[in-house]
Amino acid sequence: MGGVRVILISGRTLEQGTNLENKLSDEYMNATAVCELSERELEKLGLKGDGTERVRVRTSAGEIVVAAKKGEGYPEGVAFIPMGPWANAVVNGNTKGSGMPFFKGIEAEIEPTDDEIPSIYDLMRRYKE
Repeated sequence: MGGVRVILISGRTLEQGTNLENKLSDEYMNATAVCELSERELEKLGLKGDGTERVRVRTSAGEIVVAAKKGEGYPEGVAFIPMGPWANAVVNGNTKGSGMPFFKGIEAEIEPTDDEIPSIYDLMRRYKE
């Protein structure tokens, strides 16, 4: 099955914020290592969107594997990853002098994968290299 092209956005969520003090926990990973997609995008990808399937999100800044979930109220062509280490893997670090990366309007391609979601430890090793 092929991929879909979307505009990726990131932002804070209640679940992400609730677990900020516990970033090494499974709860934090479950809250932030996800990509929410519209029902239409999930259909195109052949996915259920129940969080048990994984997708590879690829942007010009990098790529990451995360769980695929159905997002409520997202228009077709938009995907959302909560702020956190998994979103940071696909967000360009160039702040253009603002001091804050651009977390909205990122062109991305998303495709189903059987690859594992990297742990926060895997991500730290990736950035260290």
